[in-house]
Amino acid sequence: MKAPLAGIRVVDLTMVWAGPFGTRLLGDYGAEVIKVEGPGQWDLLRGLGGIPRTVDRWYNRAAYFNHNNRNKYSAAIDLRQEAGRDLLLQLLAKSDVLVENYRANVMDNLGLSFEEVRAVNPRIVYVSMPGHGKTGPEAHYVTYGTNVEQLAGLVSVSGYEGGEPLKTGFSYGDPTAGLAVPAAVALGLRQRNRTGEGVHIDLAQRENLTGFVGEYLVDYSMNRELRAPAGNTHPHFAPHGVYRSGGEDRWITIACENDEQFAGLCRAMQREELAEDERFATVAARKANEQELNAIIEEWTSTWGHYEAMHILQRHGVPAGAVLTIPEVMSDPQLRARGAWSEQVHPDAGAWEVETPPWKLPRTPGHARIPAPGFAEHNSYVFRDLLGLDEETIARLYADGVTADEPNVQSHT
Repeated sequence: MKAPLAGIRVVDLTMVWAGPFGTRLLGDYGAEVIKVEGPGQWDLLRGLGGIPRTVDRWYNRAAYFNHNNRNKYSAAIDLRQEAGRDLLLQLLAKSDVLVENYRANVMDNLGLSFEEVRAVNPRIVYVSMPGHGKTGPEAHYVTYGTNVEQLAGLVSVSGYEGGEPLKTGFSYGDPTAGLAVPAAVALGLRQRNRTGEGVHIDLAQRENLTGFVGEYLVDYSMNRELRAPAGNTHPHFAPHGVYRSGGEDRWITIACENDEQFAGLCRAMQREELAEDERFATVAARKANEQELNAIIEEWTSTWGHYEAMHILQRHGVPAGAVLTIPEVMSDPQLRARGAWSEQVHPDAGAWEVETPPWKLPRTPGHARIPAPGFAEHNSYVFRDLLGLDEETIARLYADGVTADEPNVQSHT
């Protein structure tokens, strides 16, 4: 059977992480995604691999870029030139979806606003995902994943009471915004199919991430209570935290929310008497004596490996999980059993394992069909096959710098 998005053509004007990850997911499920980069305005992820500039086609080898751009084609078009703009509009006239994550005013300045694109394709689903959205007093501010977390409120509730705010270990706003792209596109395509008209979707990365701190927002809105950062603890439940396990720098998480789960923990530790101890017999009592309880638990977890402790606790109905390192995630038996990894072979970057698409449809699962494209790798397909340009016209595009087969490496130092 055809993949869910087979027959849908997406023009991808996104760069770095949030947008490319979202459009990669569209490609994972069958969409034809054409990534457009300018000869002098190429995706800066191509240059973040730490690969010496003396290596042949170094701009095709960066792991960061290749991870976020599989299942895509690549065409080079300079959108700053009138001929490049016209070329893109020709491509959009034959496409279903446009996704861009520029600052709010960039597409308008290029003459590629929704109204101008709709003039050549009234059925276009046009997704804009600037950091602050397309409207509002901060719409034109530059935003990256490293500051979206702060603006969304996430960092203010992270960390430990009395300490400084802590950001996550990576730019959390980027992948969460990327995950929203397939949903936005699916809604846009559904509306288009119902009305026959295209739609402009404004997907603000900041607002998308703000929804991830919803319980804090609701608590403040309803009760005017501002919770202090709680580290790994929970405001009501205990035990709820990270505990040392056997081995160097190994940890396990345990989170008990009711008496039944705590009784299971006591049985696993062979300390059934703790469930009747007045210090720990109720949810409120356990929270009041949390530090004392944590010391007892860690004394037990320290005698087991983190995987072993997790399996013992899970068999007793206790929510628990080993804290896995990246190598452990890659070799984890549960993920391996579910086919969570597949090998990707790239003509320049070599072979490595990548995660498979996250949504497992029974008859039409997504998969990593093709590796990330080399720069301008599919110029011929786009210009000749899709747009039907003759050789003279294509030669003029090259001569005028509207397109190129290699990026201008001086434009990103």
